[in-house]
Amino acid sequence: MSASRRSGTTDELGPEEPEPGGAELLAALLDGMDAALCAFDADGVVTHWNREAERILGWSAAEAVGQRGLSGWAVRAADAAEVEGRLLSVMDAPGRQVHEFALVTKDGGRVLVRMQSAAVRGGDGKAAGVYCAFSEVHAQIDLERSIALSEALLETASWGVVIVDADLRPAVVNEHAARALGVGRTAVLGRPLADLLGQGVEELESALTHVLAEGAPPSPAELWVSVRTGEDEGFERRCWRSGFVRLASPLTEEPVPLGVGWLFLDVTEARQAAQEASQLRFRSQQLHRAARAAGECEDPTEAATVQLDFALAGFADHALVDLVAGGGPVPRLVRVAATPGGTPGPCLPVATAGIPVRYPEGHPAPQCVERVGSVRASAGAASVERARAWALARQWPEDSVHALCAVLRSRGRTLGVVTFLRGAGRGAFGLSDAAYAESVAGRVAASLDLAGLPGA
Repeated sequence: MSASRRSGTTDELGPEEPEPGGAELLAALLDGMDAALCAFDADGVVTHWNREAERILGWSAAEAVGQRGLSGWAVRAADAAEVEGRLLSVMDAPGRQVHEFALVTKDGGRVLVRMQSAAVRGGDGKAAGVYCAFSEVHAQIDLERSIALSEALLETASWGVVIVDADLRPAVVNEHAARALGVGRTAVLGRPLADLLGQGVEELESALTHVLAEGAPPSPAELWVSVRTGEDEGFERRCWRSGFVRLASPLTEEPVPLGVGWLFLDVTEARQAAQEASQLRFRSQQLHRAARAAGECEDPTEAATVQLDFALAGFADHALVDLVAGGGPVPRLVRVAATPGGTPGPCLPVATAGIPVRYPEGHPAPQCVERVGSVRASAGAASVERARAWALARQWPEDSVHALCAVLRSRGRTLGVVTFLRGAGRGAFGLSDAAYAESVAGRVAASLDLAGLPGA
């Protein structure tokens, strides 16, 4: 402060305004508190009474300050001795004490309050009075319930809870969420979501951004994400049923987003079971439709190819039918039907003049005939060039990445093999796929046996 300001003189800025004194500052602090506050001196006389206390009980500071005790105005006379005794006893006890009292309002009503009291000590360390902070019990219980709920969600909840800040980085994570993400609770904090998740992170970040800007969606969303499985840095796909809430500060006039509360539950097993059931229903319907369509075919060979056309829907991109030609220790296979090698199309008979397909040693099709069982093969995660070379070396269309060979059996004889092929847009064949392929192969084999083709 300049010399002129300290001396009380005026300058070009105008006269000096008096600085607030300790009493004015204390009054402003007390009246700005969210909790009701009153104070007593050592004789039990009310010395302070803030606006929140006036709001709850109706007594103004002018009416309250200077009263000796609470008897006859804020407390019923019958309860006054007990209430005042418990409040003033804190001067002889360390720390704070918590009480619940029924106080009397100015209009004659009664309010149950929860009050914390503590001694006010002077410079010599002796008790000079008591201050009491109180609030209505239902408001206090609501606050405590909210705090308890927050702590339970962030500690012991049976679903994942993640508090994401405005930069879309985890700020708080509970134990369940940390286990689902595959890392420790502290290791998650502050890291970009892309470091924790693989596929699906874009959809999750888009949902979080929407919540920050527009608010919570009306219903939960199911997000498929890839989660790291361990030190090998592999990924596992999981389905998380997720709900979102926008978090805003209660201390500002305008809502200021603090982040998003993200709650999720792993429903992968349920969704996979639902998908498998839907897939099973579809395949059963396809087998039924194929049987009816094949029954209308006069040519048994056409009936066999019709069966394969129905089987390919939602299952594979290509189908090849090879029949055994002649005996010998190594089966020779002759191509009798196939789908187009380029754009997928219907399975049609092919004319090869009985020339065997030149399958290399260890090819899945001859293995299937020798084992009399299904054989699966895949190019895996090879590059496009290696996958193309892998397919061409096995006499398959160049876009093939996954293969499943099922043996054709009829009347106790092995007739040949049917090969189903998938491109890179589909996943590898699984055990349920092999079971379905065997069902199709049994129907195709019956039609080919009836057709009397070479090898049948």
